[in-house]
Amino acid sequence: MEFQFKCGRKFFIVVSLLSVLIFVFLLQDYNRNYVDLNVIPELDSPLPPVPSQEWIQREMSRSMEMLGYQYPVSNNWECLQPRHTYFFPQIRAIFTGIPKSGCSNWIEFLLRADGGLPEKLDPTEVYKIHTTYSEPYRMFQEVKDRANTAEQQEHVFSFAVVRNPWTRLVSGYRDKLSTEVTQGRSFGSLARKIVRKINKIDNISNNTEHPTFYQYLRWIVLQDNLQNDHFTPQHLTLCIPNVKYDYIIPLELSNFLTPTIIETLKLNTSQSLLGPYNSQSSDPRLQSTTLLAKKWLSEQDPLLIEQLYVIFREDFAMMNYSNFTSPDFPLPLVYEKHNPKT
Repeated sequence: MEFQFKCGRKFFIVVSLLSVLIFVFLLQDYNRNYVDLNVIPELDSPLPPVPSQEWIQREMSRSMEMLGYQYPVSNNWECLQPRHTYFFPQIRAIFTGIPKSGCSNWIEFLLRADGGLPEKLDPTEVYKIHTTYSEPYRMFQEVKDRANTAEQQEHVFSFAVVRNPWTRLVSGYRDKLSTEVTQGRSFGSLARKIVRKINKIDNISNNTEHPTFYQYLRWIVLQDNLQNDHFTPQHLTLCIPNVKYDYIIPLELSNFLTPTIIETLKLNTSQSLLGPYNSQSSDPRLQSTTLLAKKWLSEQDPLLIEQLYVIFREDFAMMNYSNFTSPDFPLPLVYEKHNPKT
């Protein structure tokens, strides 16, 4: 009887210890995969200097050299992807909106300034900014001809917004392919196709509706015909080398650089353009997509990261963009050596 009691007590102790170890393991695993976006970490360093437009244009020229491009003597608005470039005739502005680089906010802002939006837009009709309201402004043949005619008569101010490729990749996944509920319209059909494609490569089968972040990155590396301009390099959306933009804004610094656009176009508005972030912090280094990018990307295979860097190399060069390992990620490395991977 005493023997049975001792064995029973030992068994109870062993089970209890195992339970504690399993709990600790699960807690550590949870913490590895969880980022509390309501808790804002602190940074020791202030924001780096805001780059001058001269510096920005120099970086863009360097990126163009990598692509084997040269700027023309005069602008010719012949765009590879005309649906993402808009001509606003009343305010005499041309804007290229790169998907996942804050383009929705800018298109709404410019449409309103040009008189192309109703005074009050029903929240349920926000999606029309990318369809009904913006369609007449897209740089297809008729609009392109008007823009080039206007350019010949008097220079039309042009600008674009670019973004760190790492945060853009993460934003594309969160908004379009993940299980996360966001303001954008998700690509449900594409998400399922990605899952099927990667599962076929891995010779596995499941009924998952959304790819994991790892599957998504592997799909990006494939560069297959399923990809659209939300996931391809930004320089493919810009109208280079046919034109030289007057002004280029790194999305991360749009708070500082947007007033110049408003002043140049002589717009009388109090509307604010803060970029696509939904965060408690105005410091781009502490915003939600930045925090997730640092965590998710640091967990990936270095070979996969290298393959992605090669695909987006020219986009990194546009602004000498920082790597996700940098304390100033995702900001441009202003006035530093050109090595975004360190």
